[in-house]
Amino acid sequence: MPYAISMRHPRPDVAQIVRVMGLALAFAFALVTFAQAQPARPESFADLAERVSPAVVNITTTTTVAARLDGGPQLPEGSPFEDFFRDFFDGPQGERPNRPRRNQALGSGFVISEDGFIVTNNHVIEGADEIRIEFYSGLELQAELIGTDPATDIALLKVTHDNPLPHVPWGDSEAARVGDWVIAVGNPLGQGFSVSAGIISARGRALQGNFDDYIQTDAAINRGNSGGPLFNMAGEVIGVNTAILSPTGGSIGIGFAMSSQVATNVVDQLLTYGSTRRGWLGVRIQDVTEEMAEAIGLERAEGAMVTDVMEGPSRDAGMQAGDVILRFDGGPVRDTRMLVRRVADAGVGVDVDVIVFRGGEEVTLSVVLGQRELAEAAGSLAPAPSAATPPAPSSFLGMELQQLTDALREEMNLTPGMNGLVVRQVEEDSDAARKGIEIGDLITEANQQPVATVADLEARAEEAREAGRRSLLILLRRGGDPRFVALGL
Repeated sequence: MPYAISMRHPRPDVAQIVRVMGLALAFAFALVTFAQAQPARPESFADLAERVSPAVVNITTTTTVAARLDGGPQLPEGSPFEDFFRDFFDGPQGERPNRPRRNQALGSGFVISEDGFIVTNNHVIEGADEIRIEFYSGLELQAELIGTDPATDIALLKVTHDNPLPHVPWGDSEAARVGDWVIAVGNPLGQGFSVSAGIISARGRALQGNFDDYIQTDAAINRGNSGGPLFNMAGEVIGVNTAILSPTGGSIGIGFAMSSQVATNVVDQLLTYGSTRRGWLGVRIQDVTEEMAEAIGLERAEGAMVTDVMEGPSRDAGMQAGDVILRFDGGPVRDTRMLVRRVADAGVGVDVDVIVFRGGEEVTLSVVLGQRELAEAAGSLAPAPSAATPPAPSSFLGMELQQLTDALREEMNLTPGMNGLVVRQVEEDSDAARKGIEIGDLITEANQQPVATVADLEARAEEAREAGRRSLLILLRRGGDPRFVALGL
């Protein structure tokens, strides 16, 4: 009997077909959605550049510099070139001219209002006797200086014109993301109006100031771009071009623009007061390390530890050295830099809640902020005179320590009632040496309790061991500047 081979297809599974088709449709929809969500590289920046350029200005400053009274180069008496240089540099009858020189410098800026307010960098106009503004249209106007803020390198100028001036809006730098397209417009190297494009390379950069919040970009920024705007793709200013990192002086793709979040706050204050008015808490602070957090029983190494409470708002509110500020005015505090900026931006005379960690518990304090500029003028932020180095008879935790006496207090310019231990020596291989403790440091607290003798310090260490802690938190004062250090037990 011959074999029969059936060529009939098996009956299809309808449910399986439906599932496969559903998956295919879902995948296709996801691809389309992903493609739509990805911002494509602009084919051209021309429309954006054309729209914003009229509000970007070139700034030329003129500064008068007094001539040197001693004239030209100094030569030994009797030199064979003495007569030649005297004839070249001296005026009639052997008198040297004392004519002042006029130096010029170039920068950039941008108009923020139709009535002629202009933002630029402080270093662009600092010390200038005359400030001339040139617009994209060729219009030239003289500018008046309204106010400056060296701390953020922001300056505000004002020009007057019969007609409304082209201007650009501020944008939200906090909404900007790493990878977003940006363009920089300005007057690089005195070449006139120029546009460069790039992306945001990083955010939240700090260079050297307490209030730094720089946007880093690879858009070409060179000398002369200072004070110019950094635009997002909506034509909004999200940064003020300020600095570059370069070994050659030219752009290598690392430029910095002060964020609009900082700049707008400064400009608002300059508009209102002609100067800045930053909030002041009246404390010295330091970041919390893992060891310091473990030593005081804090779950995470975050917040700002108070090392000293000055006469002012925080002392009036009951804040103490050793408190760790965890929240300020309803928001978390990650580190000292965040706290400094938030206090400065909060304003003067504002009543804020400050939550601190103290003795294993959170304590809420109500602080009425002072004004930082007034505190600086009064010398409240200046450190005390540096300490001398006395002898020391006792040793503990790799340090030779001496109890304060009246003679030492007078020698070290300390207040009569201050107590503590002066560091006389530090063993090279000790944890104290690794933590940076130096001769002349003054230990005033251990585990947030005052210490006046070595026995006090030993007792605090024993208490920490009994509590299962591996570190002892001590408060040091060096040259009047306090800081906390966690020493291993």
